[in-house]
Amino acid sequence: MNCIDVSALNALSERPEELIRDGESFYKEQIDKAAEKIYEQRVERPVVLISGPSGSGKTTTAARIQHILKEKGAATHTISMDNYYLPMKDNLEAMDENGNIDFESPMRLDIPFFREQLEKLLSGEEINVPLFDFAAQQRSEGMSLRREKGDIVIVEGIHALNPLLTGDTEDSTSCVYVSVRTRICSGGEQLHPSKIRLMRRLMRDKLYRGRSLEETFEFFRSVERGENLYIMPFKHRADHEIDTFIMYEPLVYRDILLPDLERAASAYSAYSDYADIEKFLRELAAIEKRLVPEDSLIREFIG
Repeated sequence: MNCIDVSALNALSERPEELIRDGESFYKEQIDKAAEKIYEQRVERPVVLISGPSGSGKTTTAARIQHILKEKGAATHTISMDNYYLPMKDNLEAMDENGNIDFESPMRLDIPFFREQLEKLLSGEEINVPLFDFAAQQRSEGMSLRREKGDIVIVEGIHALNPLLTGDTEDSTSCVYVSVRTRICSGGEQLHPSKIRLMRRLMRDKLYRGRSLEETFEFFRSVERGENLYIMPFKHRADHEIDTFIMYEPLVYRDILLPDLERAASAYSAYSDYADIEKFLRELAAIEKRLVPEDSLIREFIG
């Protein structure tokens, strides 16, 4: 696992355009390498399964891979596993040890239905990809899809590498695991990659979901539990691992997050669990949000 020192980042921040270019290039090179292999294996492995924990950048990574495959001439389709969720009233099997709905459990998905559709995709049969309305908690018909020979179908979701859902499809699928793999270091201390993903969630939840930092902190506890139970155990199945850490991203997050973290420090009782985020951000120089390229993965979280 990579580790980059705060002092090195601060030195590089004096040439922000160069730092941004290098950070974006590191991510792009990984995407290009994975997409090239996926394209080469498109006939024998026509389905791509993309998994990763919350805040890992799965959506942007799936879109980037799809774009490259299309540029190479492959007809490409993307399916979100979110559309295979069951209504909560039908989720009696997705309970935790306290009798509450386990929102991270793979049992929240309609497993038999998903497996049936995956098998049909692999055999070239037509399916109707559903749409799930989370507000109404109901599923409806979506688009019809038939995979023609040479087509590639990208399936993206946190449980995409779990054999409970995908079955024994290793010979006919390409598996991609996406996450932050780089740590930030300072004075012998390290900021765990999960905290980078949490920073991303803090900004996205505030921007798109109207959540306070305190709400995201509380929610992230159950998210981490679910990652350890349902996602991490299957990352070894990946044919391609992509580190989505963008070298300059914490410098962009600094001025966006610090004011909210300062408020949370006095209002949130369990803030000590996340105080290391504030500590590291304070040590970092800042890069203005306006310098972030419009197509950067970071835009998934900062808007």
